[in-house]
Amino acid sequence: MIVSQLDIPDKAIAVLESKGIRSLYPTQEQAIRAGVLEGANIVLSSPTASGKTLVAILTILKHVLEGKGIALYLTPLRALAAEKYDELRDLASSLGFKVALTTGDYDSSDPWLEDYEVIVTTNEKADSLIRHRAPWFSKVSLAIIDEVHLLGLDRRGPVLEMFIARLKRLKRDVQILALSATIRNIEDLASWLKAKPVVSDWRPVRLKEGVYYDGCIYFDSGEVIEVKKIGDPLVDLTLNGLNNKGQVLIFASTRAKAINYAKRLAPRVYSTLKQNEKGALIESSRSLLKIEKNNIVEKLANLLSMGVAFHHAGLSYSVRRYVEKLFKNNMIKVIVATPTLAAGVNLPARRVILADYRRFNVEIGRYEMIPVMEYKQMAGRAGRPQYDRYGEAILIAKTADELELLMEEYVNAIPERIVSKLASEPVLRGQLLASIASGFAGDEEDVIGLMKNTLFATQFDINSISPILKDALEFLTSEELVEKLNGKFRATDVGKRVAELYVTPQSAVTIIKGLVKKSKSSSIGYLHLITSTPDMPKLYLRRGERKNLLQLLYEVEDELIIEPSYDPSELEFFLAELKTAMVLEDWINEVTDDEIYEKYGIGPGDLYSLIQTAEWLLYSAYELAKLKGLIHHLLPLLSLRKRVKHGVKEELLELARIKGIGRVRARILFNAGFKRLEDIAKAEVSRLASLPLIGSSLAKRLKEAVIEGELDLGEEVEKESSEVTLDKYF
Repeated sequence: MIVSQLDIPDKAIAVLESKGIRSLYPTQEQAIRAGVLEGANIVLSSPTASGKTLVAILTILKHVLEGKGIALYLTPLRALAAEKYDELRDLASSLGFKVALTTGDYDSSDPWLEDYEVIVTTNEKADSLIRHRAPWFSKVSLAIIDEVHLLGLDRRGPVLEMFIARLKRLKRDVQILALSATIRNIEDLASWLKAKPVVSDWRPVRLKEGVYYDGCIYFDSGEVIEVKKIGDPLVDLTLNGLNNKGQVLIFASTRAKAINYAKRLAPRVYSTLKQNEKGALIESSRSLLKIEKNNIVEKLANLLSMGVAFHHAGLSYSVRRYVEKLFKNNMIKVIVATPTLAAGVNLPARRVILADYRRFNVEIGRYEMIPVMEYKQMAGRAGRPQYDRYGEAILIAKTADELELLMEEYVNAIPERIVSKLASEPVLRGQLLASIASGFAGDEEDVIGLMKNTLFATQFDINSISPILKDALEFLTSEELVEKLNGKFRATDVGKRVAELYVTPQSAVTIIKGLVKKSKSSSIGYLHLITSTPDMPKLYLRRGERKNLLQLLYEVEDELIIEPSYDPSELEFFLAELKTAMVLEDWINEVTDDEIYEKYGIGPGDLYSLIQTAEWLLYSAYELAKLKGLIHHLLPLLSLRKRVKHGVKEELLELARIKGIGRVRARILFNAGFKRLEDIAKAEVSRLASLPLIGSSLAKRLKEAVIEGELDLGEEVEKESSEVTLDKYF
């Protein structure tokens, strides 16, 4: 099938052909013949790089250019959302429609999105938007659900499942296109979505899966390849994979292993590089340090200059994107990554090596084998379209028995079934509250009706969830988040706000009870309060940290809002919460980034994630305190949120409002006597320029920013809001 035969507007065909897209892959043709362009709901399961994204793009073009409505593109990750946004924006600029990307601020209906024909977002952001009953949802005619197999995840699966259930209830005529590389029980999803299942095993590059053992790779086809042995299987497989301009992607179970493997491989990989490649990599490593410079990135830059990189969520987004770009351009030859890279980011390699197939589960305290689906997702990265005739995915065995185990449990295995994870009381609390607060469920009949729209109802007897629903509703009513009058459910003012803030009911209850309990607290008390909630990720204890944290606990115990538990089974988790709070405490007290990374064993990406989550939870705490009339907490929470946002002591908050100044330069200005905005406005440019890290061009911009009012206006709005609230009580 060729593009010119498709039932889409001629101008879309012309643009696609101008980009070299003239004929369709078999996968794409199957979806077209199944009716995706005629409005049919489709669940499409096909291997990585088989053309699923183009199916989505063709369907979007049909909807948008024919004026059918707004197209919503959902992804599980912000990085993947940014990637899809870039692809669609490129088309939009040629075809005259507008694409928006929205992934943050869960406390908004984003009314500005009504002016866009295509909206790219994450599952969680989409869920928050439908909770706010964004009015433009009435115009949504198409929903693309990328990586739909994530429905089977414990924490994130129910978010996507309930979003789809609400969307189906709100817009019964919406077309749904669900995409995944691995769906074993596609009939379940197709039945749930009233969709046609489309399954293809076609790949543009043939995939060979196998296991390495004692100098040989044993592939599933029966083919056996000998590998020159140097002594280290990872080195042997990597050097062998680099032959004939191939690239290698290695998956490691932890960040520490990813870095260590990269260090081990770097000298060997460097010896295979040509002279011009070495020079280009040195320049690239220097460019990386201009993007960001800290101890972790310096280690990365050193390895990058030798043709190797590590990649994990501890790196900042900009650094990860730079590494991915160099790998796509075939400058970096080897990337050692944690499995987060397998979750949809388009980064294929000729050879994929799984260095570890076991992962430590902190909740049960032991190693366990990764799911088959996770292995298949990583293996699917093997093979570079337009470069390779085949791709190889290889596991490593140490014994003949392990070779047999890996062939049976992974290479020749099929992925696990996707099963709804909705039947959990903590999960249902939040989803029920959101449904009641946003008007999707007004009584028990509505609740059951909504549940009938879920994957759970397709896979299980709907009555089996009734006891869990009952327990969840009892929690919501006992905590005064929901009330029942004359058989009708209604969210209380607090319950409605909790749903809008996109915090879990348990987090909200923990925060409210903590704020009621104490009339005031120090920064560490507030920070520990939010880190004790389910919504805050925890930094688990490393070897040797327990003793120091216990000593710290004794020192700050009186300042904490949440009382410590010294029960051995609970103390470890309490110390993990305290450690997480101490990262934020150091951050707001201007401890340097590198010191924080070294002290707590985290990276820039981790710190950024903690800051973002803490800022959101402090904002939520402020909003809940305001609603409950706990006015004595308002100003401390407002100030603390700003400090977390900027990473400064309170004395720097005024200077930190200057856009782009950063906390290091703000401190330099303050220590030089420029303590207020008016001090900068009055200062001579030459005086400002003489300060470290300022310079003449930045000095001019600082003065202009202050004089022209280019400040963080959001903080002014917060300040005014707080003053109005306080005025009400005094």
